[in-house]
Amino acid sequence: MSEPIARRGFLSRLGIGLGAALAAPVQGLANGLHQLSQTKNTMNSIRGIRPLGFQWETQDPFLFCVHHEDKFPKGNAEMGPATGTQGRPLGDDFIIKDGFRMYHGKKVPGFPGHPHRGFETITVVREGLVDHADSLGAAGRYGNGDVQWMTAGKGVQHSEMFPLISQEKANPMELFQIWLNLPKKNKMAEPHFKMLWSDTIPNYKHTDANHKTSVVEVIAGALGKMHAPSPPPDSWAAQASNEVAIWNIHMPAGAVLNLPKASVGINRTLYYYEGSTLKLLGTAIPKYSAVDLEPNHELVLESGEEEARILVLQGRPIGEPVIQYGPFVMNTKEEINQAFEDYHKTQFGGWPWPRYDQVHDRNVGRFAKHADGRMEKKIG
Repeated sequence: MSEPIARRGFLSRLGIGLGAALAAPVQGLANGLHQLSQTKNTMNSIRGIRPLGFQWETQDPFLFCVHHEDKFPKGNAEMGPATGTQGRPLGDDFIIKDGFRMYHGKKVPGFPGHPHRGFETITVVREGLVDHADSLGAAGRYGNGDVQWMTAGKGVQHSEMFPLISQEKANPMELFQIWLNLPKKNKMAEPHFKMLWSDTIPNYKHTDANHKTSVVEVIAGALGKMHAPSPPPDSWAAQASNEVAIWNIHMPAGAVLNLPKASVGINRTLYYYEGSTLKLLGTAIPKYSAVDLEPNHELVLESGEEEARILVLQGRPIGEPVIQYGPFVMNTKEEINQAFEDYHKTQFGGWPWPRYDQVHDRNVGRFAKHADGRMEKKIG
């Protein structure tokens, strides 16, 4: 078994998991990645528009979001890339080469065992598969529309690997990982994860006057009569009054979609990540841009000559101090120091798996094994 990760410098780099390639002390949610460009339309619905990078800026209660898209090749016998890994900085490979990245993986792409405390990860897998293993003995394989919602709480180690299952064809991967903060009262909650399998996530459908039907995956919150599966019990999203929503929107070319307003005080951001052109209330939105919105206005979206895909994140701000260092998100520097001390002492339960880049049997299929031994198995 690999030696436990112990050095702070390595933790600050590795511990972020799918979230990002770098981590440094951060106070508040601003990370300075981009200069905010202020754009006001006549209805004052748009607070600002900014370009998206690797790590997407978010608003409270979210911490950030990352969009991973890799054109992984055929797999080899170890479920790594059959094309080999020569010329890559293995263990820290975040630059796309030949269409994909290995991230912190050395044989299989992904993120070997690393710790978290004080927030939640929401992993939305659009295409491809993720193998999960954690320090509680829980495990899983999910993807192709599934979502894993994990409450790190007082501390957990987990690995997130991308097994290249097929040896006959390419293994493309697309996913979002979203970090959702926990309020102070829940930061030391018991770790927990929940699977939102693809067949349990409702789709809101809207057909416009030109008979174009847009589809919204309601991953969190509600839209129309569609209500997402319940989140983990200690999540900020578990209280309906916080109006946490995660919506993934698919609009065919030339479609129009209206989204209802939210309550005053709710933070709402739209991420336009795929398509040629998009108009929001008549304002042209550049491709791969984020738009911070006033919540108390209905939104009118118009796609252009190509299909448009849009992620919406919204929620009531927690409004507490945020101190982030790598894999830990707390309210004070003292709590961050305590998190490191606790991890060094306990390893958050240790690592019960034979390898830190744990992958499951190639033929096992989609499943979730919870810490209490409960099993879920899915077909396909």
